[in-house]
Amino acid sequence: MDQRNVYGEDLQICSTEPLTGFYRDGYCNTGPEDLGSHTVCTVVTAEFLEHQKQVGNDLSTPMPMYGFAGLKPGDRWGVCAGRWLQSYEAGIKAPVVMQATNEAALDIVPMDALAECSADVPDDLSDLLE
Repeated sequence: MDQRNVYGEDLQICSTEPLTGFYRDGYCNTGPEDLGSHTVCTVVTAEFLEHQKQVGNDLSTPMPMYGFAGLKPGDRWGVCAGRWLQSYEAGIKAPVVMQATNEAALDIVPMDALAECSADVPDDLSDLLE
């Protein structure tokens, strides 16, 4: 799959440990089968996990029958764009790895919201060293 990130560049890997993505390929790739649009690569926080659990999207409880160990704070995970936006609108702003977030997320989540929560480290760190 040749999919792009929110910057229109090659989509970067989100996580292999735990292995994420609708297709469990480590990327936030999407396709017609992905009705939830698992396109936002987020670094889950305790607050985000708790909020998602409260709204019926339990991401922290292990489900071995699906090969899912449950997430813990600090894990990267490809979440549904609508679910990420739901938490954002509730004031829970989970960090986003923009380079690994699929441009398809922009169909649901405004770029400004994603950018506000960007957790990316710039390729050129010189500006940070001044």
